[in-house]
Amino acid sequence: MAQVLEFKLPDLGEGLTEAEIVRWLVEVGDVVAVDQPVVEVETAKAMVEVPCPYGGVVTARFGAEGTELPVGAPLLTVAVGETAGGRPAGDGSGAGTAAADGPRDGNREPAAEGSGNVLVGYGTSQAPARRRRVRPAAPAVNGRSRAPEPVRETRPAGTPQAAPGARTGRTAPADGPVPVISPLVRRLARENGLDLRKLTGSGPDGLILRADVEHALRAAGTQDRTETTAATAPAATTTAATPATPAATGGPARSTAGAASVTRVPLKGIRGAVADKLSRSRTEIPDATCWVDADATELMRTRAAMNAAGGPKISVLALLARICTAALARFPELNASVDTGAREIVRYADVHLGFAAQTERGLVVPVVRDAHTRDAESLTAEFARLTAAARAGTLTPAELTGGTFTLNNYGVFGVDGSTPIINHPEAAMLGVGRIVPKPWVHEGELAVRQVVQLSLTFDHRVCDGGTAGGFLRYVADCVEQPAVLLRTV
Repeated sequence: MAQVLEFKLPDLGEGLTEAEIVRWLVEVGDVVAVDQPVVEVETAKAMVEVPCPYGGVVTARFGAEGTELPVGAPLLTVAVGETAGGRPAGDGSGAGTAAADGPRDGNREPAAEGSGNVLVGYGTSQAPARRRRVRPAAPAVNGRSRAPEPVRETRPAGTPQAAPGARTGRTAPADGPVPVISPLVRRLARENGLDLRKLTGSGPDGLILRADVEHALRAAGTQDRTETTAATAPAATTTAATPATPAATGGPARSTAGAASVTRVPLKGIRGAVADKLSRSRTEIPDATCWVDADATELMRTRAAMNAAGGPKISVLALLARICTAALARFPELNASVDTGAREIVRYADVHLGFAAQTERGLVVPVVRDAHTRDAESLTAEFARLTAAARAGTLTPAELTGGTFTLNNYGVFGVDGSTPIINHPEAAMLGVGRIVPKPWVHEGELAVRQVVQLSLTFDHRVCDGGTAGGFLRYVADCVEQPAVLLRTV
């Protein structure tokens, strides 16, 4: 007899407690192999394909695309094992309906295979088998065959239905698959009730791109997914003529004269995670910022000379990272965090360097492991790899956590300075502005030099201003005279 096992959303690590279903990779009735990815979810840190630890027939799915589930909530059920006839579960013997009806009897066989609730890359090495659809046999009623009843996709209590017109992944379009690769594009369309089948893609072979969806939404006047006050109050629009009352809104009266509606953007996913971390940083860390202008002309000349010598091109970010690791070796107080419970400063011997990267999903901070052991070429390659993964949304939770110091190059936005918020629980962050030609006194004469503003935000609990100023001055000296680095090699 087949045994129906329930696969729950596994612990995705690093304190993540929930994830949003972006795209189902299997449907009810599909045969799956051990560790075959069955669903793509988006956490507050990354997009993750979740593999199923059981091999068998999918009998039920829990949650539509766009649903947010907590860790431990059911994802799907799988009928595993074999029937008495030796056929795979769900091959037409009726086992595929076990999710709805429960086990036929108490004689369950142990699962033949399974690897536990694991993430991609941590399961068994068996290659996933090709999917094949299995439909349960139609039982006979009064000698006549009856059409099989489909196993319904179920949702946890309180889960909202999919938006009208949204594709849930349960049925394919009548005229074939929609030419969309990115799950983010699908979600954007789904959240705004846009039918992708009515769009003509501008990508290769008619591929629908994010720009196509955004253009269609702008044309329809529904670029953002909005919630009007109808979600929480009887009236959809609050105007000066009909002011909201405390009884209607559950709070003080508000007037939105001149506004047709109120837009509410859910503070969840990566935006919510960033908000929580920054709020915690501001609440817990007594931070201070110091800054200095530096002449980066020699640094840029050094980079040009290195790249002219042949080999992989070296990035400015890699040179700045090399300077950071050298500075942290001289001022280890800043490569630290504070254990508030134990009232201890925790200093780290290794430098795991985070760097801020802006993506379509929002701001993320990938981490370069053991940055202090890497040269400029290795740092350049790792920055490029992590940046590409960030933009593709494929960074793993491990690649987004565990940093001990952060480098923030906000100069890419065309600004000179900033007072960045520390990436909790780290103790410091170095900010780098744009490098631009400016008047500068060089060797006693006014000249046009490549100037950059450097800022250091630090946790005042781990050190005083003298240490922070010494760190920043050393960084500036290395920027102005890269040969200073030779002292630490």
